[in-house]
Amino acid sequence: MSKLAMNGGKPVREVKTNPWPKWPVWDKNDEKSLLDVLHSGVWSYNGPKEAKFNKAFAEFIGTDYAISVANGTVTLQLALEACGIGLGDEVIVPGLTWQATAASVLDINAVPVLVDVCEDTWCIDPAAVEKAIRPRTKAVIPVHLYGCMADMDAILAIARKHKLRVIEDCAHKHGGEWKGKKAGSIGDIGSFSFQLSKLITPGEGGALTTSDGQLYEKLDALRNCGRRPEKEACADKGAGVYGSEGDFIQSGNYRITDFQAALLIEALKRLPEQNQIRHENATYVNSLLSELPGIQPMQRDERETMGAYYNFSFRYNKTEFKNLDVAMFRKALEKELGCPIEPSYEPLNACSLYTPHTKPWRHKLSEEHWNQIDPTRFDLPVCHRIFSEESVCFHHTVLMGVKADMDLMVKAIEKIHDNVDELL
Repeated sequence: MSKLAMNGGKPVREVKTNPWPKWPVWDKNDEKSLLDVLHSGVWSYNGPKEAKFNKAFAEFIGTDYAISVANGTVTLQLALEACGIGLGDEVIVPGLTWQATAASVLDINAVPVLVDVCEDTWCIDPAAVEKAIRPRTKAVIPVHLYGCMADMDAILAIARKHKLRVIEDCAHKHGGEWKGKKAGSIGDIGSFSFQLSKLITPGEGGALTTSDGQLYEKLDALRNCGRRPEKEACADKGAGVYGSEGDFIQSGNYRITDFQAALLIEALKRLPEQNQIRHENATYVNSLLSELPGIQPMQRDERETMGAYYNFSFRYNKTEFKNLDVAMFRKALEKELGCPIEPSYEPLNACSLYTPHTKPWRHKLSEEHWNQIDPTRFDLPVCHRIFSEESVCFHHTVLMGVKADMDLMVKAIEKIHDNVDELL
């Protein structure tokens, strides 16, 4: 008789009687906040809730400014534009990330240069960044991926040496800290996503953080159809001026509504406690996983002083499971635990959603540019190994429970290891 749930056996976790924590989280305070906006009649942009959230988020991250925008894709685009990056420029991005990191570079007519990642953190490899720098290079976008942070000491040293802008992609790292400084406060600009699955969310949205007054003015204008920020918004911080009085800048509408801001205010209040729960559970379960054959926890850099987990991930070695393919391992584990388990992002040089050559009417600016934006010209062996052979990724809700839930994760892996012959 089969023991594995994949083959009809009893699963380790019966989710009908013991469900995983739900996401998103909300309570009566969210309800009241939404009704406040409804009754106020101020539903659109630059409302009191948006101003309140921007102030609170800047204080939380540790920057002078925070600006709410439509989503975490346009945050990157606006950050690049504010830095004056465009046609003829190159921006270095990791090959293992959501496609928007590179697409944002593409959409401002610059060239995304894909580089490999570190195998123990899945974050951008500083050595690969240094190797990819050319005279046209203007910026690097380190992505803090899943439960790890990019090596910001090394990235900043490279950036200073070559006079590059650093735009932190913090879509996975709301509240994570590097040497006591929060993600989004370390580079020139921090970019955050508030999409439904992220650590704080109103359904969709994003934010930009910076302590550079001139960048703030440009960012705020870019998200608001090119209008200059109101004087009161930046006077207390001594923001710079990017043009003479009355000037505008060509842009579009990338704003959020006060309904979204209302939900973000309440979500931000819950974030520190939720991060602490996830941090403690991840630390605990990683200590157990490190004892299992064929399972390698992600490397936690000692300079990362506070964890933040959008996803919880680990590395799988099939040789300890009689060469069971990682995709089959994930399916078996999913059946035992009753929750979705996925691979990492697809490497961008072979990603079904990152295909610049499908839009020649937009991106074929010249034959040279067309060739430069071809992602297949980049070699990303570590990214491919992670995606196709090693990655096991859980949504952060699995870390929102108690230690007993972590014990079940370990029990499920042990059960698969002990009964792997059923899957071969």
